[in-house]
Amino acid sequence: MYTRNERKPSTSRRMFFMILGVGGFLALLIGWNMLGKYMAGQAAANMTIPPQTVTSTRVVSEPWQGEQKSVGTLRAAKGADLAFDVSGIVTEVKVKSGAEVSEGQTLIELNADDLIAERRRLEANAALLKVDLERARQQLAYKGISQAEFDRAKASLTAAEAGVSQQQALVDKRRLRAPFSGRVGIVSLTPGSYVNSGTAVLTLQQLDPIMVDINVPQVQLGEIKPGQTVVLNLEAYPDKPFIGAVTAISPKIDPATRNVAVEASMPNAEDLLRAGMFASVAIQVGEPQTYMTLPQTAITFNPYGETVFLVKHSGKKDAKGKPEMPTAQSVFVTTGVTRGDQIVVTSGIKDGDEVVTSGQLKLKNGTPLIIDNRIQPPNNPAPAPQEH
Repeated sequence: MYTRNERKPSTSRRMFFMILGVGGFLALLIGWNMLGKYMAGQAAANMTIPPQTVTSTRVVSEPWQGEQKSVGTLRAAKGADLAFDVSGIVTEVKVKSGAEVSEGQTLIELNADDLIAERRRLEANAALLKVDLERARQQLAYKGISQAEFDRAKASLTAAEAGVSQQQALVDKRRLRAPFSGRVGIVSLTPGSYVNSGTAVLTLQQLDPIMVDINVPQVQLGEIKPGQTVVLNLEAYPDKPFIGAVTAISPKIDPATRNVAVEASMPNAEDLLRAGMFASVAIQVGEPQTYMTLPQTAITFNPYGETVFLVKHSGKKDAKGKPEMPTAQSVFVTTGVTRGDQIVVTSGIKDGDEVVTSGQLKLKNGTPLIIDNRIQPPNNPAPAPQEH
């Protein structure tokens, strides 16, 4: 109970102190929040993106020749496994392994003594009949014999000469001759060896020029024409391409594979190519074009498109007077066909732009860059397998 001389605290006074307390608490919260934001801002301002080491190259436009790539098998322009028509014993081998021979040159001979003896007998008989015919001609001039007797003498000589020719053909069958100029393979026969008829005794190959059999999918048939340049690469000679030309296109497509056979001719003056070799083939199609090219490693392929990172130089200097580091800038590009390690870029960049070629996974827009081009990614239009 309050006495008469005491006053009851007013409600407005209590409300004033309550509002004052709540206001002070809110001011404390706001101040604390602003202090936190200021500290975070200062920390972010003091943080810098670490530089990343990358390689780069300048965009240049290069000549570009379209190619259709395939595989091919080499074969001789002329090639045959030589055999005798008859059986017999080898008497003489007139050629060495790997030798160059001319058309008609005798390579191997079989024993033909009995045939040669019979040929000589027939030649002697033909010579006698020739004398008889000459005598009959003289007698006919003086009407010493009839025309019928002269004709019989002439026919006898003709038959005898035919017998000689037939016997000579039998002798020739014991001589293996080169049907064309070329190189023989390994000769394993020696005098005294017995040879069966029809058994191949050596191979003869004409290797300059050498032919290439190529199988091309039917979808590429419209781009291939006789006379187009063919570039051949073989694992045996990884740093030496061979240049030839398309000589023929088969008029028939294989129904099993839907491929068409294409033949190419390849000069082989250095005698490096061999029949049966397997080769990678590039047929140059269309007219040469000029395109901007980059190493394929420079392109980042994404579901939403292809991108590259440009190297941007600000031209400014830092507080110490040194040029500022270049930075990365991501741009979208449109790519085209590929050739070896290279890829065509049709839009998004221009000649002279500097593009990051490796190290993109570490980058984002604004990342400072350290350019180190001591080791560049491959950028070969016609790479070959390398053995280490």
